[in-house]
Amino acid sequence: MCLILVAVEAHPDFRLVIAANRDEFRDRPSAPASFWAEAPQLLAGRDLRAGGTWLGITRTGRVAALTNYRDPEPGRAQAPSRGRLVSEFLLGVEKPVPYLERVCTDACRYNGFSLLVGTGAQLYCCSNRSSGIRLLEPGIHGLSNHLVDTPWPKVEKGKRALGGLLARESLRCEDLFGCLADSRAAPDALLPDTGVGLEKERMLSPVFIRSPGYGTRSSTVIVLGRDKRATFIEKSFPDAHGSPSVVRHSFVLRDGPAPPVE
Repeated sequence: MCLILVAVEAHPDFRLVIAANRDEFRDRPSAPASFWAEAPQLLAGRDLRAGGTWLGITRTGRVAALTNYRDPEPGRAQAPSRGRLVSEFLLGVEKPVPYLERVCTDACRYNGFSLLVGTGAQLYCCSNRSSGIRLLEPGIHGLSNHLVDTPWPKVEKGKRALGGLLARESLRCEDLFGCLADSRAAPDALLPDTGVGLEKERMLSPVFIRSPGYGTRSSTVIVLGRDKRATFIEKSFPDAHGSPSVVRHSFVLRDGPAPPVE
């Protein structure tokens, strides 16, 4: 994922709202979201090269998502897959904080990442480019290829747009997808300097990236209602301008195995 917008306890009908874009090289093979054959409780897309995922939810309300940390230095080819940090949490029963504490003990093995995990509306984040584990307080948060709530233009634009939607009496998933479809580049004066050069900063600055070799491959909306109903909708884009294929699921969250005591 390269932009994750999160609203925690910020709407009278929904405990959690997630609207996220996954940006990736277009030739990296992946499968659209589905319930995994070997884990029928897990709904997520799948990276067909490394086997993990970038965003997912379970029928018991476990949620996890990950973004890469933008670094001008090339990543280590032999580093373990960051997507497995997402799938491992979703497939397990460990509570979020102990899980992130365990991830942090050997986080240096991975290329740069920021990771969100949680249950219900309680989300925590950590990064191997920053110390500590943070609970996302009630409100609106944004994560791109840096740390949570770093004020990059796309993060600030997305948070403002999401805040405007949450202020309405009713919230529609299609309106959330509208937030994720903004392909306007940010003004040069507002671009971060992450060491990749101005031209690349421009290309990466929109909420929705349209570029031949790299860009937004999918947009996903997850909402958890106060009635315990979860809605998951994913739109996958075959190329920079093609019509999306859509995956839609809605289900009532159920109680899962009791996690170990912290």
